[in-house]
Amino acid sequence: MAKLHRAVDVGATLPPVLLVGNPNVGKSVLFGVLTGRYANVSNYPGTTIEVTRGRMNAARGGFDLIDTPGTNHLIPMSEDERVTRDILLNEPEAAVLQVGDAKNLRRTLSLTLELALMGRPVVLALNMMDEARSLGIRLHRAQLEQRLGIPVVETVAIRHTGLGALQDALGSGRAPRIEVQYPAAIERAIQEISTCLPETGASRRYIAICLLSGDRTILPWLRQRMNQRQIEACDAVRLAAGRASGEPLSQTILRAHLEIVDEIISECYISADRPRAGWTHRLGRWSIHPVRGVAILALVLLATFWFVGLFGAGTLVDLMETGLFGQVLSPAVIDVTDALFPFPHTHPPTDVTVNLQIPLSPAHGLDTGIEWTRSVSTPEYAVDAPLSGWQRLFRLIHDLLVGPYGIFTMALAYGFAIVLPIVFTFFILFSILEDTGYLPRLAVMVNDFFRLMGLNGRAVLPMVLGLGCDTMATLTTRILQTRKQRLIVTLLLALGVPCSAQLGVLLAMMSVVSPGGTIIWLGAVTLIMVTVGWLSSRLFPGRSSDFLLEIPPIRRPVLSNIAVKTIARIEWYLREVLPLFVLGTLILFVLDRTGALPGIRDAAAPLVRGWLGLPGEATDAFLIGFLRRDYGAVFLLEAATGPDAILTGNQVLVSMLIITLFVPCIANVFMILKEHGWRITAAMVAFIFPFAFFVGGLLMRFLRVAGLEV
Repeated sequence: MAKLHRAVDVGATLPPVLLVGNPNVGKSVLFGVLTGRYANVSNYPGTTIEVTRGRMNAARGGFDLIDTPGTNHLIPMSEDERVTRDILLNEPEAAVLQVGDAKNLRRTLSLTLELALMGRPVVLALNMMDEARSLGIRLHRAQLEQRLGIPVVETVAIRHTGLGALQDALGSGRAPRIEVQYPAAIERAIQEISTCLPETGASRRYIAICLLSGDRTILPWLRQRMNQRQIEACDAVRLAAGRASGEPLSQTILRAHLEIVDEIISECYISADRPRAGWTHRLGRWSIHPVRGVAILALVLLATFWFVGLFGAGTLVDLMETGLFGQVLSPAVIDVTDALFPFPHTHPPTDVTVNLQIPLSPAHGLDTGIEWTRSVSTPEYAVDAPLSGWQRLFRLIHDLLVGPYGIFTMALAYGFAIVLPIVFTFFILFSILEDTGYLPRLAVMVNDFFRLMGLNGRAVLPMVLGLGCDTMATLTTRILQTRKQRLIVTLLLALGVPCSAQLGVLLAMMSVVSPGGTIIWLGAVTLIMVTVGWLSSRLFPGRSSDFLLEIPPIRRPVLSNIAVKTIARIEWYLREVLPLFVLGTLILFVLDRTGALPGIRDAAAPLVRGWLGLPGEATDAFLIGFLRRDYGAVFLLEAATGPDAILTGNQVLVSMLIITLFVPCIANVFMILKEHGWRITAAMVAFIFPFAFFVGGLLMRFLRVAGLEV
């Protein structure tokens, strides 16, 4: 296999290569392997869809590689498909590297045929060849290559198999030799429309077929190149052809495509007798079984609670917060700050003890024998004498850096010591689930449940992604086929899906309440989500859609893939989330120094103390929760645990519910704004915040009336 080189920041020497393929065919894995980690993620011009660009070296020179959204059609039926089609239209000089699933050649060749209609030079990578062979599928690669007239390379991206040959082939792509002959009436309509179309660099035959198929998403692109009279002339041809046809033109065109694809398959693709099913095949069937699937889902949830909630939020957080920061970094930074900005004050010594355990259950752990205690300096201090002008300035700088609301002792300590271990363990687990192919099976399992909210199982994909980041999940709602479904899922993401940082903190807070309290919290959130979704499906205009989803086989997770995905997500956390922690701390610092924070506590007392039944100090958590709810959850975790805990079990439960129902963060609000406009965004924010406090107060009253103490 040819050696893969990491990308370098130099100018492009050749036109870019567009990475195009169906969803779930290993396209992103292939992109990561070919480009290394030198990639740039940005919105494609004129859209809110993020497109990843990377740089790679091939045998014949350097290529810029552009990873497009997964698509099944280039005559679009969803927003992602439209964006991929528009990228192809707007990059007329770019070659195409199509990634296809070797187990599903019909779906792959259907996309190849549409690329042929566009007249694009293509190199076809048939990926997942190992899985195809394990299913007894055999492919005549050379015959397929000859039939299509393009390079065809067999690959296994996760194992880097065939990538050397693929790199060598990138400079020799050609337009596929696939000719489609439609019924005479459609062929005449294609000719008439083609005469109306100007020279745009795109295939006139392809544009005509899009128009005849009823694709209205191509009109904005055409209006930039044609006048209204020309567009109306094309539309008149489409209407006349439709009246003359005995069925919708889109069905006639699709049937003609499938006939050609099936003809190619019959020549080049055979399926031998299947070998005896292995354990991955059986596990794949069990994971969507009505009974066994629920058991597997329960095991996944249990593993999440242990690995993220107990190990990540327990053992790793204790190691980082109490050990590294509490005993080493924070005291050292405090001592350095005291030396650089001196004023008369003393830090009372505090004993900090670390006792690491490997948790086996919520009730007990296995003592590892690692325990140590040190007496260290903490942010609390006492002023020993009146301060001069310079000393007051030094004290201000000291407090900004290492005070109770200091950038290091609060923002960085929380971000690195409390949240990072939690998101680290969650990202590992999420990458494993993603790499094994379990997530599409989860969509099948919950399809009936989501139908209650006017959705289908496909909606679980952005919902599960929301457990990593609600902002990115809001972006991926574009995979849903109707605007109504996108609105409902966006609202539910903003209302009740905790991101990875917040979820880990919530799992840690569950150790404070009883198992019954955890069930109440989970039941309340579920009931609220179902109720709001059910009402939204009836209030929001529009239609739902059918549930069609390609289910990949269960695979063994690959360590290198898990490592790459986890590292990329950690980089995202450090780049996008950590600065918000610093900003939130600065806001609290300013409010505290100006005396506004006590005033806000007093003003919020009737709501926090009266309606919610919480101590006034909880106001800090809700205040910062407006900026980012996982940071607010960290405040509540601090108030619920440790020797200075001020929250009872019931108060912890109510706080967990309220902070779960907050809008996730400012970034998520901006993403909703980009996707749906300011009216929808303002309406969602105006609904969510009062609703969160309202149901929190109802829960506290329910607990009191029922005489429950969790």
